[in-house]
Amino acid sequence: MPATAPDRSAPDTAPLDRALLALRRGAGTWSATPLDRRIDLLERLLPRVVAASAGMAAAGADAKGYGAASPWAAEDWTGGPWALAQNVQAYLHVLRRIATGRAPLDPGAVHERNGRTVVDVFPATGWDRVLLNGFTAEVRTLPGTSPEQVHERAAGQYRGRPGRPGVGLVLGAGNVAAITALDILHKLYVEGEVVIAKMNPVNAYLRPHFEHVFADFIARDWVRFVDGGAAEGAYLTRHEGVDSIHVTGSDRTHDAIVWGTGDDAAGRRKEDRPLVVKPFSSELGGVSPCIVAPGPWSDSDFRYQAEHIVSSKMNNSGHNCIASQVLVLPEEWDGTERLLAEIRRLLRTLPPRTDYYPGADRRLAAVHAAHPAAEAYGDGCRLLVPAIADHDDLLLTTEVFASALGVVRLPGSTTAAFLHRAVDFANEVLPGSLGATLLIHPRTARAERTALESAVAALRYGTLGVNCWSAVGFLLGYTPWGAYPGNTRQAIGSGVGFVHNAFMIEDVEKTVLRAPFAPAPRGLVTAEPSLSPRPPYFVTNRTALTTVERLVHFTAAPRVRELPALFVSALRG
Repeated sequence: MPATAPDRSAPDTAPLDRALLALRRGAGTWSATPLDRRIDLLERLLPRVVAASAGMAAAGADAKGYGAASPWAAEDWTGGPWALAQNVQAYLHVLRRIATGRAPLDPGAVHERNGRTVVDVFPATGWDRVLLNGFTAEVRTLPGTSPEQVHERAAGQYRGRPGRPGVGLVLGAGNVAAITALDILHKLYVEGEVVIAKMNPVNAYLRPHFEHVFADFIARDWVRFVDGGAAEGAYLTRHEGVDSIHVTGSDRTHDAIVWGTGDDAAGRRKEDRPLVVKPFSSELGGVSPCIVAPGPWSDSDFRYQAEHIVSSKMNNSGHNCIASQVLVLPEEWDGTERLLAEIRRLLRTLPPRTDYYPGADRRLAAVHAAHPAAEAYGDGCRLLVPAIADHDDLLLTTEVFASALGVVRLPGSTTAAFLHRAVDFANEVLPGSLGATLLIHPRTARAERTALESAVAALRYGTLGVNCWSAVGFLLGYTPWGAYPGNTRQAIGSGVGFVHNAFMIEDVEKTVLRAPFAPAPRGLVTAEPSLSPRPPYFVTNRTALTTVERLVHFTAAPRVRELPALFVSALRG
């Protein structure tokens, strides 16, 4: 009889088994690694990030079709090397405090406001105040959590409540370079597990760069990288050598792992009979809103905030789980059409780029089919749907994960009435709860303080950015990153659990970021002065590539003598 042809659909599991066997050997030694050694490993990792930074960013830029010298490549530096260096420094700040006998959180950082416990987490260092002047972040904890409990529970792994020794599986994301690396650090330093990381096929080209960065951990059997697609991922999720799972992706990815994809998957889900019962955390995206409050905007405000909005959508060609997909505008504000005019101008003038992520062309075609009159810009690679009224609209029900922006106008004769409707719309209509952005003029914020703070409190999102794209919360390291609590495996939404979170705060409800409404020096006009110029993640920033390259080197090894060159580049942006 002829030889049986090999089953090409079955994964080669031998490399996966070998990696898990090595990690099982290493799990005990990682658990026994003392704090000072863990700090040393992070300090040794930072120069490796710098050494790998240019290659990592160039690999991403080449894969996306524009090359390492393109201004677009600033995204690959920001979402790769800088995010990684910033998060490592955040862990180091907290761990060094603990190593010297101090509590992870300053006593004054935890306080009560309106019957709720709030933790000030950013700025955490003097460098934070210099580099991101005017930016702040606070963590709001779950109802019933006291300040004493926050202090007692923070960084429990290093204060008498060690994490669970074992092997954690990280299923890597394919869009932003740093995601996989940051999830690995969270598993190691917050949960106390060694890690097998399966690279996403979309950006598996990053594996050699990650292996360089984590070389010390790999040598000690604390981290392993493997490749593969859905079959390899499914094998690992059900492997007895894997103790927990973290995935960044979509709700469909989660459901395929937990309930399967066969004919009886729906029945298993309905009856809560999961295929995988291991501890499972996830970050799964959603449809993110950008809410704009009416106010006394100047011409400069319209131009700047249009840049802000377009950046929050078009960064990484819209292939971000936190990309602003729905722009919520006041129907009765005379600034609505002026703002849209500035957005159109930017969409016309930005150079074209490729929607590189698999399936983007199909998803954009679906938007076109639903909206034949959608406005197309940049050789058709950017879509604007300027008037959506149907709550069943594709752009309101499905994460497009491409460069399409929809606009919803809501009524409200006052700022308070509009904000109330906008909050209800975001909470009740849009799927997902990862992040939202709220733009409000400082004069409006002062005059409508009660309405603003009510909106901030009521929005059910894991990260809310006030005058700040909520994606900044992904970058800072001190800010927990994840969906608003309350999702279940049967209704997973934007996921469960928080990552990053260098202070290792428990009982997190959400993070609130705040930033200057106007860049320096124009903040003087709005009585909100700061030193922060146009952020380098703005797609209109003219010097972003140089600024972020310098920022990576400075963040990894801060030196006062490097500040002038960094500031000059940033201010020219």
